[in-house]
Amino acid sequence: MPGLRVLTPFLLSLALLLPASLRAADAQEMVKTVCAACHGVDGNSTDPVNPKLAGMDQEYLMRQLKAFAAGTRRDDAMSGIIATVDTSDFAKLAAYYGPQKPAPGKVLDAQLATKGRTLYEDGNTDSGVPACAGCHQSDGKGNARFPRLAGQHQAYTLKQLADYKSGRRATDPLMTTVGKRLTTDESKALAEYIAGL
Repeated sequence: MPGLRVLTPFLLSLALLLPASLRAADAQEMVKTVCAACHGVDGNSTDPVNPKLAGMDQEYLMRQLKAFAAGTRRDDAMSGIIATVDTSDFAKLAAYYGPQKPAPGKVLDAQLATKGRTLYEDGNTDSGVPACAGCHQSDGKGNARFPRLAGQHQAYTLKQLADYKSGRRATDPLMTTVGKRLTTDESKALAEYIAGL
């Protein structure tokens, strides 16, 4: 139908002209129905096995959503959920969660966190573990390439390090190497320190 072909670009351009508040409301509705149960409406998950997304770089979030959709990053819960999300909505979700204010984490063992700080800032030259701060920033806020770690739940951080160690998460060769070189005690110390950043 010729009229429909002319009308479609017009309707798309109208959608782009919608006020940002309407687009944000659309994203918030999607967050409430799809993401909030695990990650919270504001991106500050209260379940320690689910990551906090608030304050995460939007480009990083987009890459992770695409990796889940492509199956190159695996998670039992996310695999089922990502299949229900249209890939055209990934940018909306990343744009929604990125600017949210991150809630601080809680250190449960100050002594362990002190050990983690040394590893985070200096690495372990004996085992070839680089300083986390070199990629994730000294304050743990990350960037477009490396995720925000500051305030992340201990349980979630430990799971990701274990997944890198086992090869279950193989999207980043450097982190796979780091995961394999970290001892269990070092991983626990890092997770404790990161929670308090």
